[in-house]
Amino acid sequence: MPELILDGHKLAWHRERVEAWQRGERIAPITIDCALTRRCTYRCVYCYGQLQANDEKKMTREVIFRFLDDAAEIGVKAISFVSDGESTCSPHFYDALLRGRANGLDMAVGTNGYLLRDERLGETLPALTYLRFNISAAQRDRYAAIHGCAPKCYDKVLDTVREAVRIKRRRGLPVTLGLQMVLLPQFEDQVLPLAHLGKELGVDYLVIKHCSDDEQGSLGVDYSAYSSLVETLRQAEAVSEGDYLVRAKWSKIMSLGQRSYSRCYGPPFIMQFSGSGLVAPCGMLFNRKYSRYHIGNIAETSFKGLWQSERYWEVMDLIASEKFDARTMCGSLCLQHKVNECLYSLRQEGACLPPTQGEPPLHCNFI
Repeated sequence: MPELILDGHKLAWHRERVEAWQRGERIAPITIDCALTRRCTYRCVYCYGQLQANDEKKMTREVIFRFLDDAAEIGVKAISFVSDGESTCSPHFYDALLRGRANGLDMAVGTNGYLLRDERLGETLPALTYLRFNISAAQRDRYAAIHGCAPKCYDKVLDTVREAVRIKRRRGLPVTLGLQMVLLPQFEDQVLPLAHLGKELGVDYLVIKHCSDDEQGSLGVDYSAYSSLVETLRQAEAVSEGDYLVRAKWSKIMSLGQRSYSRCYGPPFIMQFSGSGLVAPCGMLFNRKYSRYHIGNIAETSFKGLWQSERYWEVMDLIASEKFDARTMCGSLCLQHKVNECLYSLRQEGACLPPTQGEPPLHCNFI
């Protein structure tokens, strides 16, 4: 089985695009992370989406299809429906997945799972590279409290995970099924139960990640407290067995919420747009107060048109310049963090991409 990289990046398998970027060429993103709506059925206590409010446009079927067509045409390789909304709330969710896959794009979904329809898993799973369920508690009452939902949601989501596992196994599908825990120090009591729950459900992995916060610390994440969880996380990883993997994102969990780089080079490779249709370099800059970094909206201008515009590259150049300091001017430990570390080393420190050997890792186009 190819490697599953849950704490790192996959730029080394995209050497041609990295080299084009180093030559100063205007490259298409390898991965785009987006949402089809800003709505959500849950109110998770750690949700960064509450910090991302911006002016919302209507994400119609036509707008979404045009974006997926543009992405394939310009050379994007993968689309993940995650970002700042629960994309299963969109009436166009299933059509969008199938359209993206038909266009040759690798498609992936991160979801709370509550609105996923079990009767549509049979057509959905073959179109996906991975399906990840966001679940930060293994016990029904704790699940409801942490995710801001009714206790019955827990039962429905676990039933849907079991059905997805059953379909995958029966049909021998290559889709990866996983769970993701957003870890706050006060959730320590749920770490080991979740590790065992993932094994019981039959998913491929459980990944335990940090919680991001903005530059003002609005969510109140105490990054220094993560150090007290090391032994618990190691015990959780020891639950791994056979085809089941438990991994903590150690490099972010133990970083104290700090960055080692000052310039942001990642968005040309992995960019994001909001469920409002807003295109911005990253989710940390969605909020309307960061309008100086906003590029446009796919409901008003095609994504291809935005990507070809001078505005797109002005923003990319701005966040990569000395006028922007990623250590102080945006939130902590973003989606582009590991890619940024690598690209900063290449451009500022003269590093080289490591050689690749053997099969590409799983989810290679989700860098």
